[in-house]
Amino acid sequence: MRDISYPFENTPDTGEWTEVADGVYWLRMALPMALDHINLYVLEDESGWWIIDTGMGLKQTQAAWNQLFEGPMQGKPVLGVIVTHMHPDHVGQAGWLCEKWRVPLYMSFGEYYNARTFSTMDFDNISWTTRAFYSAAGVADDYLEQVRAKFRGFGSIVEPLPMAFNRLSEGDVLSIGGRDWRVMIGSGHSPEHVCLFNERDKLLFSGDQIIPRITSNISVMPSEPEANPLQRWLDSLERFSRDLPDDALVFPAHNTPFYGVQSRLNYLKEHHQDHLEAIEEACLEPQHAIDMLPVLFDRKIEVTQMNLALGEAIAHLNYLVATGRMVREQDERGVNCYQTTDKTVATRAGKSHHKDMAPIEV
Repeated sequence: MRDISYPFENTPDTGEWTEVADGVYWLRMALPMALDHINLYVLEDESGWWIIDTGMGLKQTQAAWNQLFEGPMQGKPVLGVIVTHMHPDHVGQAGWLCEKWRVPLYMSFGEYYNARTFSTMDFDNISWTTRAFYSAAGVADDYLEQVRAKFRGFGSIVEPLPMAFNRLSEGDVLSIGGRDWRVMIGSGHSPEHVCLFNERDKLLFSGDQIIPRITSNISVMPSEPEANPLQRWLDSLERFSRDLPDDALVFPAHNTPFYGVQSRLNYLKEHHQDHLEAIEEACLEPQHAIDMLPVLFDRKIEVTQMNLALGEAIAHLNYLVATGRMVREQDERGVNCYQTTDKTVATRAGKSHHKDMAPIEV
């Protein structure tokens, strides 16, 4: 199995790009958070450009795109915009780009409609279902008010989406720049995450599905409290392990392009299995979801990261409940309590487990 390696020493500056394969260009744009960048890509076709992911809905992102349009992209139009998934750093400028160039948006069904829904949610009026979700997890009553004071909602960093899109589904093929790009759908990090794979040249646009040095957030959200995204994530990793060659060149949404996809897929599977074991050991006696944060993370969780951290904890708990490795009951306050079913887990308690520094904002 090939070790992970990085063939490109330097990252592109804002408004510039690096050619990473014939007709494939890598660019970077800034993000206003701990993970301070996103990788975007442009494919060259005979008559124009295709954009893969768009950046966050900020004025500085539009300015960076305009630099490219007036620089290396000058002389050819944009022909289409492909978005891997619904998160703001990927879909944030899709509406602006599609409107500017009057071109179609390509997304999966689940990603498009989730993006539409989340971008129009009114963060000033928090629903009773959202309050119930956090209350059942054991979160303090004032948490949502603290979040509302710091964050104006998904729609504040996403330009209005086009009213139409072209659906991408598993196995679809886009012919761009003399290559056939096969759609591979992953799930868990988002509902129907689009990856694009060219079999001939062994090139993969992986978005947030496979990132070389960070692990994507796998969360249960208040909008679907009984979801089991970790099962879908692990299933996706198995399919990608089966279908991708080890010598593929991977173009991720964060960090840098890399080789060694099978090594990375194996690590991601082992990472979550380790977290599952750690939670089992922590729940020999009944515990709340909020109690799992120090089990999974190595530092104090800030208010703005709580939804990701708690969502990740509940994703692991829901997986364990679904597989019969844990039971869930409510205490007298209506807070969910989780307890491991296999008491032999106690014999391995004390084993060292890896903790993440903090939830990754992707």
